[in-house]
Parts: sequence; structure tokens; C-alpha cells
Amino acid sequence: MSEQPGRDGLIAGRYRLLSPLGEGGMGTVWRAHDEVLQREVAVKEVRAPAGLPAGDVERMYARLEREAWAAARVSHPNVVTVYDVAMEGGRPWIVMELVRGRSLADILETTGRLSVAETARVGAEVLGALRAAHDVGVLHRDVKPANVLLSDDGRVVLTDFGIASVEGSSALTMAGEVIGSPEFLSPERALGRTPGPESDLWSLGVLLYAAVEGGSPFRHDTPLSTLRAVVDEPLPPPHRAGPLTPVIEGLLRKDPEERLPAEQAARDLRLIAAGGTPTTRVAYVPPPPPTVPLPEGEPDPGAPVRERRAGVVLVIGVLALVLALSGLTYTLLHRDDGDRNEGGSTPSATVTKTDEPRSPTPTSHKPSPSASSSSAPPSSSEPAQSVRVALTGTHTRYQGSCPPPEAESPVFTATFTVGRLPAEVRYRWKLKHGSFEGEEWRTLSFPEGGERTRQARVTVRTNDKDGTSENAISVEVREPERVTSDEVPFTVTCDRTTETPSDGASASSSGTP
Repeated sequence: MSEQPGRDGLIAGRYRLLSPLGEGGMGTVWRAHDEVLQREVAVKEVRAPAGLPAGDVERMYARLEREAWAAARVSHPNVVTVYDVAMEGGRPWIVMELVRGRSLADILETTGRLSVAETARVGAEVLGALRAAHDVGVLHRDVKPANVLLSDDGRVVLTDFGIASVEGSSALTMAGEVIGSPEFLSPERALGRTPGPESDLWSLGVLLYAAVEGGSPFRHDTPLSTLRAVVDEPLPPPHRAGPLTPVIEGLLRKDPEERLPAEQAARDLRLIAAGGTPTTRVAYVPPPPPTVPLPEGEPDPGAPVRERRAGVVLVIGVLALVLALSGLTYTLLHRDDGDRNEGGSTPSATVTKTDEPRSPTPTSHKPSPSASSSSAPPSSSEPAQSVRVALTGTHTRYQGSCPPPEAESPVFTATFTVGRLPAEVRYRWKLKHGSFEGEEWRTLSFPEGGERTRQARVTVRTNDKDGTSENAISVEVREPERVTSDEVPFTVTCDRTTETPSDGASASSSGTP
């Protein structure tokens, strides 16, 4: 435990240290008395790691002082109030309000995991604190259960804004110091990239997972293996999260640009805390077992998801032009939530059987050829492989009762043409707003002696009772060369005229038991 500095433990001639409240890797938190305002406060003593060069120590304390002042700008009921930054002995001492209660880490250790509703309540309060901080340009960068206090009167308080984070110091990195808990770091932070608000959202997602599941999803035996898991390993599927699952998985997308937006997460958490279920889905879908044969290179199907779904349903299938009959479709869920400028949620995937390919209708959207750099036919000199992709859409503007009749649903067809055979094309579907779990890269094979053209087809439906979903879809190719089709926009407007069946359109469209 730290020794009390100054005469009689007095800091800056004002704050008298009374007793330690806790100690961490970077300092000690004291219960103290403000002898000017005659109130009890919490005072955090910040210490530099042992062995740090004097120059780095000075820069560290100067930065901590600036960041503590930045945190003091955040005014929110779920943010611990920073009263002062006092200098004593060449070190900053952070003076904060004294919150009487326990940390979330202590509760999880002694009592066990929280209920779904309580986890959602805590998460909503922490997210409110983070959004208030982000609005004034402050990043927390150390969101974890130990920094969330649950007061005796039920208040949820996020503490230690900008204090425990000391990124950008090469000396710290070379000394092997890890600032913050590795299991709560976002992938971009683990890779040394500049963090943003999305990094705090990732940490909140880990906190939610730990609170409701009873353990951190990426924790390993060593900090290095934990960081490797954060960057490379998929999220272990939650088993106890229930309606929280979509929120957790939306916040824990590896790519920060694809994470669940804070505004949507806040709405969902409030709803779950009140006992409801969000209408968006970002559900984890484990690899399903094969049930029917697929063309070479396509994913295996699994049993359909029969729970109620709300949002835009993308039915993705691969059809060869030479085939006149059956094909396979993947059902993916996405909801744009009525806001064309916000990303949607990650859908779940199932596989259904279709009897025959759709035919274009006179309302077809014009083809959108890709910007392929080469379309020359093959020659004896084996020129570089090329690929073109054109995307067309039919029934791209639907208005009526939902789910739309199958014959009126928006349908999109991507046509791939390679320069020579054999070839393999790596591609994926991309939504303009939002992303989905089935957005992984796929392989389309063009065998020797076969056709140089193949197709992939998408059908869009919705289970919403009312409202409008506006989005656009495109196809991105990365091998054998990088090309992207033009975007084809679509709109689905649901009039509240009929009730949606309780099992949702994704179940009714499936022919698989």
C-alpha cells in the first residue's frame, strides 16, 4: 500500500487522506476529507510503473493531468464527477466524488452473474455515460467491471475516465507494460491502432458478455494469448444472454466500422431492461450441419431459424446459368430501422430450398457492370485472369402488406463472367447501410470446360408490420482481381394492413424441417 505523502497525509493543503479504498496497477484510491468544503471525497493517487525513465514519467503525469481535466468536462449522472486535479510531490492526484457502493467486478466475483434485465440496465447506464463523454471528445478506453460502480441507492457510475489509459508511449510498450485489461481491449487497440468511440463500444460489449455469462469471452492464460484471441478468435456464442445476444454480438464485431451504432444499442438495452425484446437481430449463427449437397465452394446449409424475425430478409443463393431447375438460398436477416444513414444489425442465416430460379420482370433495374480492368478473352499466352460482375434488380420498390408476396419481393441477380477457365471468384454481398453475419467471403468455382458465366441471386423480404426500409446492395469481388458492382437501391414500405404470422417470414419460406 502507498505511503501517505505530505504532512499528516494532506494533499495540496486541502485533501486529507483517511483510508485506502482500493489499489490497482497504476495507483491507490483513498477515502479523503476536503477540509475546504467539509465533505468526503475519493482521491486517486497515480503512480508510474517501476523502472520508467524520468522523462517518460513526466510526460505520463502531464498527460494524465490533461486527461483528468478532460474527464471533468463530462457532465452526466452516470459519470463519476471529477472535482480537482491536485499536484503533490510532482504527481497528479485526482479528486472525485465518493460513491458509496460496490464495483461490478466485486459483485460478479462474490455474487455471480447478473440477470439479463439487470445486465441490460447496467449496460444502458454505462452507454449513456460513454455517449456523454464522446459528445465532448473524451474516450474512456478502459471500460471494464472494475471501473463500473453500483451505488447503494441503485445508481450506476462509470469512473476513471482517461486515467488508466496511457497509449502512445513507446517506452511503456517496450517495457512490456499493458495498460488496461487485455480481455477488454478492442481489436484495433490490440493492434496498436488509434482508438475511437467504437473502441469503447467494444469494451462495453465484453462487459455485457461477462456480466450475463459470468466470464469474459476472450480471456486466456496469458496477456499475449488473450490479445491474440481478441484479434483473431470468433466470439464464443452466448448461452444465457437471451435477447441481449444481438446487442452483444453487434458491439463485438471485429471491424469497428461495422459495430452496432451507440444509438441503436441504447434503444435495445433500454427495451431489454424493461422486459422487452428488440426488433433488430444481430444474432450469432454457428456453422450449420450439411443437409443437402451444394455446388463446389458454397457453404453448407443447416436447419432454419424459426424464431420471430423483424427486419429485412436477404435470401442469397448461387445458380449456374447452365442449370434450369433447383438451387439453394441463404436467408439472412437485416433491419435498417427506418434510418437510411445508420447501419443496421447483423442478421442470422438459414438455408432454404427453392424450386426454380426467378425470371426477370419488365420492372427490372438496369444492369450495373463492374469496373473490371480487363475483359479480354483467354489466349495461348495465359493472360492475367479477369472478372466482370453486373448486378440487376427487379421489384426494387415495394409498397403493401408485409411480408411481401413472393412474386413481388425485390430480387437481385449478380452475373459473374471470367476471362478464362478454370477460375475461382471470391466475392461477398454488401449492404450500403449495416452488415450481416452472412457477409463472409464466398468462393464461386468455374471448372475447366464449363461456362464462363455464373449467377448469384438475392431476394429481399421483410417481417415488419409497418415502416419503410431503404437500403442498397452491391457485390464486391477480391479475387482474381478487385472489382465492385454498382449499387442497386431498394425500398420496402410496409402498410399496416395485416398481421405478420408469429413465426415470421424466414420460417414460412423454409422447406427444411
